[in-house]
Parts: sequence; structure tokens; C-alpha cells
Amino acid sequence: MELYYAPMEGITGYLHRNVSRAVFPDIDKYMTPFIAANQKGKLSTKEKNDILPDHNKGMYVIPQILTNQADCFLAVERTLREYGYTELNLNLGCPSKTVVTKYRGSGFLAKPEELDHFLEEVFARTECEISLKTRIGVEDGEEFERLLEIYNKYPLKELIVHPRTQKDYYRNHPNMEWYTYAVEHGKAPLCYNGDITDVTSYKTFMKAYPDTIKVMIGRGLLVNPGLAGMLKGKAAPSKEQIREYHDRMYEVYREHMPGDRVVLFKMKELWYYLAQHFTDSAKYAKKIRKAERLPVYESAVNALFAEQDFVS
Repeated sequence: MELYYAPMEGITGYLHRNVSRAVFPDIDKYMTPFIAANQKGKLSTKEKNDILPDHNKGMYVIPQILTNQADCFLAVERTLREYGYTELNLNLGCPSKTVVTKYRGSGFLAKPEELDHFLEEVFARTECEISLKTRIGVEDGEEFERLLEIYNKYPLKELIVHPRTQKDYYRNHPNMEWYTYAVEHGKAPLCYNGDITDVTSYKTFMKAYPDTIKVMIGRGLLVNPGLAGMLKGKAAPSKEQIREYHDRMYEVYREHMPGDRVVLFKMKELWYYLAQHFTDSAKYAKKIRKAERLPVYESAVNALFAEQDFVS
């Protein structure tokens, strides 16, 4: 089984990846948060920092590109090849309204004929291996039948399927009927993404789809950073490991982020997920959430680790 770390904008950048890898080295492939492609192939400072090889040592990292213009995709591809990348991913899954209203991410799924033309042009000119991360449609899973017909026309490195529609956002359960359809009718190697949050959900999925050998996990790894190791037979993470993960993340953000307010924002975002596995964490999480100075934040975190347990 290969386990991928899903890209999450604003969270899983290179700083987060390096800390996660140092403490819990069980992920096989990491995908970057999306790069918004432009016609000149230029990267923002943030995007460049995220893909620099020196910032991703020892990790299998795949840049993800967000665009609905083939020329923009290919321009960014040329730039990324200069950094040594030979495999790229196209984002057809982001459900954010700011992305979808521009017919990018999962919004591009609303224009299947344009998507087909886009892929035809990209695959005619690309020098990289290309994978897709897709939802099953915009409004209804029935759209996936046509989408898969399009995907089957091209030599995809792999097809990562999140079986929700754009309108589902992250609500409702994944529509496994359409993942089954991908298994039965798809031509590209498949990777599954969606609601693998613990060992039980993983085993349930694997029992139903024993031939799927690639799984992408996002929020489950934020809630339990040691989940990938557990899925590979390792023991659940100890509270000491979670403390190390936290402290390294805190140190890295303080070193690289511009000011205490930004550090607090990043750490509070981390605790939104992480607190879910601590016993009786509500009052501590509230103090963390309300902290406006680093010493107050540190006091709340220290109390949580001293008085409660991390339970996987």
C-alpha cells in the first residue's frame, strides 16, 4: 500500500511537510498545495519556496497545478522541470467557491468538452507524467460517467478520485458507487481519497476494494499525525511523539513566519484538528483558540499535555 499526503492550502506547505516527515516518516508521496498557473510560468515567492528541492529533501513531492488553460499549465510545467520535477498533478478537486466560480479546480468539471480539449493539448505537448485529482462532478455523481470517459482517453500517471461532488464540499459521505464505477471502467491506475480517518475506516475501505493500492489522506493526518504509521502496522503515536511534533512545528513557524500573530494563526489551525484526539480537550482548546500572545498559548498547550492524554 502506498499512502499519500493530500494537499491542503495554507496548511501542508514545506514547513509542515518537513516536520511531519521528521517525526512520522511513513508517507510515500506528498502533494503540494496548488500552484495557480499563469502564462509566463512564474511562481510566487511562496510557491517557489514550497517546491524548492532543498526544502523537500528526502521526500517524494509532486507539485499540483490549478488552471483551466493549457498554455498556463505548460508554462508552469517548463518552470518546474527546471527544478527537476518530472511528475505533476492537475487539481480538478478543489471545491472552494473562489476557485469554482472561475471554472478551475472542481469547477472545471462543469465544462467537460473544454476539459477534454485542455487535456488533449496538454498531453500533446507535455514532457512530464501527469496525474489528475478529481471529484465526481459538480452537481451530481452521474456526471462522472462522462468525465471518466474523457480521462480514459489520456495516458494518466494515475487518477486520484475523491467521490464527492463540488456541491458536497466536505459534507455527506463519499459516494462509493462512483468509486466502484472508476474501478470497473477506469483505465488509469487509481488512488482513493476521502474520509480515511482511522484504522477502522481504512480496513473497511480495503475490504471493499482490495485491489486499490494507493490511498490519499488529508484531514485524518492532521487529526492523528501518526495515522500513516498505524496503517502500516506501527503502534499508535505516543503523547511524547505528538509533543515532539507540536514543538517542532511551533519552532519552525516561529523561525520562518513574520510575527507572533501569524504563528498563532498557524498553530491554532493545527489544534483545530489535533485536539480531537485528546481526552477532555474542550476547555484547553478554547484557551488555545482565544490566546492572543505566545506565552498565553504556550501555557494552555503545556496544561493540555500535562493533564490530558492523546488517544488514537
